[in-house]
Amino acid sequence: MPNIEPDKITPENVAELLRDDAAVKVAGLDVDGMLRGKLMAKKKFLSVVHTGFGFCSVLFGWDMHDQTYRRELGISNKENGYHDIIAKVDLASFRRIPWENDVPFFLVSFFDPDTEESLSACPRSVLKRAVDKLAGANMSAMAGEASVASSGMSQDPPPQAMAFLRDNPPWKLPAMTEGMFGYSISRPTHNKDYYYETFKTCDQFRCPIEGWHTESGPGVFEAALCFTEICEMADRAALFKYTVKSLGTKYGVLPCFMAKPRANLPGNSGHMHISLVSASSPSMNLFVRDSPDPNPPYPDLVYLSDTGRQFLAGVLQALPEIMPLFAPTVNSYKRLVENFWAPVSVSWGLEHRAASVRVITPPSCSPKATRLEIRTPGADTNPYFALAAILAAGYRGIEKKLDIANAEGVPPPLSRGDGMGGEADRGERLAKGLGEATRRFKEGKIARELFGDQFVEHFAGTREHEWRLWEEAVTDWEFQRYVETV
Repeated sequence: MPNIEPDKITPENVAELLRDDAAVKVAGLDVDGMLRGKLMAKKKFLSVVHTGFGFCSVLFGWDMHDQTYRRELGISNKENGYHDIIAKVDLASFRRIPWENDVPFFLVSFFDPDTEESLSACPRSVLKRAVDKLAGANMSAMAGEASVASSGMSQDPPPQAMAFLRDNPPWKLPAMTEGMFGYSISRPTHNKDYYYETFKTCDQFRCPIEGWHTESGPGVFEAALCFTEICEMADRAALFKYTVKSLGTKYGVLPCFMAKPRANLPGNSGHMHISLVSASSPSMNLFVRDSPDPNPPYPDLVYLSDTGRQFLAGVLQALPEIMPLFAPTVNSYKRLVENFWAPVSVSWGLEHRAASVRVITPPSCSPKATRLEIRTPGADTNPYFALAAILAAGYRGIEKKLDIANAEGVPPPLSRGDGMGGEADRGERLAKGLGEATRRFKEGKIARELFGDQFVEHFAGTREHEWRLWEEAVTDWEFQRYVETV
C-alpha cells in the first residue's frame, strides 16, 4: 500500500496513494458538527479532486434529524431548489478507516457555487477564516480538547442493543460502569476490549488520545486529545466522536455526547485549551511573559503576557453573545447550572475549575505550556464553531488592546476562597436556555462583528428551530407529574 505523508499529498500524486483502492469515503460537517458524506468510486473521486463536486445544500437546510427548518434559511431553501453547493477535498486530511478495512477517507469543505467563496456556515471554513485573520498578524493557534463521553451500554449483543433502544427510553440504558469513581484504574477492565481498542484505533485514525480515563459519574469517560494546530484539532475532535460511535456498534455500546444525559449528576464537558504562537517561530508561546510581571493588575496574571491578557479579555467580553456556539442544544443548559463544576457566569481565574476561563501559567506548567482553558463548551458542541469563537473573540481583544482590568463586562478573577459555587456573584450570568442565548447572539453586535451577518442569521435560524421544537414538546416529566393531579 503506497505511503505518502498527508501534507505531501497533491492532486498529481493522489492516484498513486490510492493505487490499490476501489473506493474512497468523503465527509463534511453540518452546523451540528455531524459528519455527512458518501462512498465514491475511485475513478469518480480522482475526476473531481482538482475541481470539487456537487453536494446537496440541504445539508444546511435541515436539522440533525433531517427535518427542514421551520423558517427557511438563505443557503438552502425551496426557492433555490435546495441547489448544489461545491465540496472541495482537503487532501491533507487523508486517513484510512481502521474499522472499515482501511478504506481511504478525506474531509471536505463547502463553497458557494455562485461566488466560489467558502460557504458562510461551513464549520471547517468558519474556523479557517478565523485562522487566516490571525495569520495576518504573524500568529497561529494551538489547541487541545478534553471531551467527556458518557456511555450507555446494553448487556446484550449489538443487534439486541438496537432493539432495546426501539422498545425503551434511552435513559434506561445501563451505564458501562456503576457509581462515582473518577480516575479509576480498575473500572475500565469491565469493558477493556472497547476501552483499549478505542485508544489504539484513535491513534491509527490520526485523532490520538493523550489521556483516557473514567470521570466522576456512571459510565463517564474523559478523552484528552493530543495538542496540535487548531484546525487539525477541530478535525480530530469530530473524528474522535466518529471513531467511538463506530466502535460502539461493535461492542453494543452507545457513546453519548449529550451535555447532561442524567439528572442530578455532573454533565459532559468539551473543554478547549488554546494558546497563540509565533507563525514564524512556532515554539514561541505568545501567552507567556519573558519574566514575571512585578506589578500585574491581578496576582493571577504574573506570568501571562500582554497578548494573553488582551486575548482573555476578548473572550470574556464576547462570551454572553457567543454562547450558542459553545452550548448549541436545549440540553446544553441543563449542564450549566450552579454547584455542578460548570461555569454559569462570565468568570476567570488562575487554576480555578469553576470559572468560564481557567488561566494556566507557571508555576503550574512549563512556560511553553501556558494556555487558557475555555470551560463553557459541553461535549455536544461543534468543535469548529467553538474554537472559531474562542479564536475570533480573543483576537478581537488583541486588536482592540482590551485592558483586562478595565474592559467592559470583564470581572476581576475568582479567588480560591470563592469555592466552586461563588462564580455567579462576579460577572454577568450567562443565558439559562438556548432561546435566551440565541436572542443575545442574534441581537448583539459582537457575534456579527466576529462572523458577519450571513453566518449569524443562518446559525441563529437553526437554533431558533431547535428551541421551537423544544417549546412544543411534551416531556415524560410533564406527563408523569400532571396526568393525574391537575
